[in-house]
Formats: sequence, structure tokens, C-alpha cells
Amino acid sequence: MKKIILILLSVLALNQANAQGKKTEKATFGMGCFWCTEAIFQKLKGVVSVKSGYEGGKIANPTYEEVCTGFTGHAEVLEITYNPMQITYKDLLEVFWKSHDPTTLNRQGADSGTQYRSVIFYHTPEQKELADKYKAELNATNAYGKKVVTAVEAAKPFYVAESYHQNYYKNNADAPYCRLVILPKLEKLEKVFKAKLKN
Repeated sequence: MKKIILILLSVLALNQANAQGKKTEKATFGMGCFWCTEAIFQKLKGVVSVKSGYEGGKIANPTYEEVCTGFTGHAEVLEITYNPMQITYKDLLEVFWKSHDPTTLNRQGADSGTQYRSVIFYHTPEQKELADKYKAELNATNAYGKKVVTAVEAAKPFYVAESYHQNYYKNNADAPYCRLVILPKLEKLEKVFKAKLKN
């Protein structure tokens, strides 16, 4: 009997360790300038890290200057590493859709060019299915009053942006751009997604 109890306890401990140690997953979104959007996702519970970078283009290891020309085909994106036990991909999609204008082609606010396009780079068939379904629902309900033009594409090589782009808001909170453009987005996040934010 003692042996059976020990085996059961071992199995339970192992299952709990597996559940807690479940691998993180990745989500990749392009939704305009990554300075603005990085700060939003960094505040969410379950998000382990956010890297600003480039994806979806024709050349390897592009620089910011090259991407800004629009000729490389890359979008400014965020590669988000998250714990699916704390935040779901569907939750991340909800924040994505509500944190930018997915109806403008190759533009967000004053920023225009293909590098600012609205795009989801999916990493699994499940992510593609969820993104396509969510986009279809937004269009079916005319949620934005205009058609959602967000592209849903398979993940391509991701290139981390230069170090000065990382943690941009955290490192430059007093800069005019951060106060005028990023801070209002964070204030909206506080109102709409308060329950999903880190303490």
C-alpha cells in the first residue's frame, strides 16, 4: 500500500511540474511602429518577453534604415513570448485588434509604408485558425465600420531590431513621442484590459 501511495504521489508531483513548466509559446504581430506596441504587450500578465524586430521581408538581417525605405518588404513586428497557462493566444489577439487600426492598409496614424502594415505571423495551425476566425467575426459584425485588412501569414524569419529600439518606452518615457503617442495607448489599455495587466 505504501508503495502505491508513493507512486501516486510521484505521478501527481510530476504532472504538476509538467503543468507549471509548460513551455512558453510565441506570437508575432505587426501593428505599426513597434515603439508603441511593445509597451502595450509588456504590461500583460503571462507575457514573458517582448522583442521588437522585423519580419516578412526579402533580405536577411535588415537594418532599421533599410526597413524604413519600404523596399525590403519587412514589417515592424513584436515577437512575444508568453505563458499559455497565464494568457491565451486569443487574449493576445484581442489586445492586438483593440490596440491599433486594422482597417488601414500600410498605415498607422502618421506612419505610412508597408513596414507599418497590420499583420499576424502565425506559428501554428491553431494560431492561424484563431486569427482567421477572429478577423472574419470582426468583418461579419462590421466592428470597425470598415473592412479589416490585417494579413494573416505563416511566420517567417524574425530579425531582432537594434538595441536602442528595445524597451523604448521604458527607456524614454519622458520623450515627447512617448508622452504624446504611447502614453494615451497605455492609458486606454489600463481601462479596457485592467484585469489582464501585471500588478
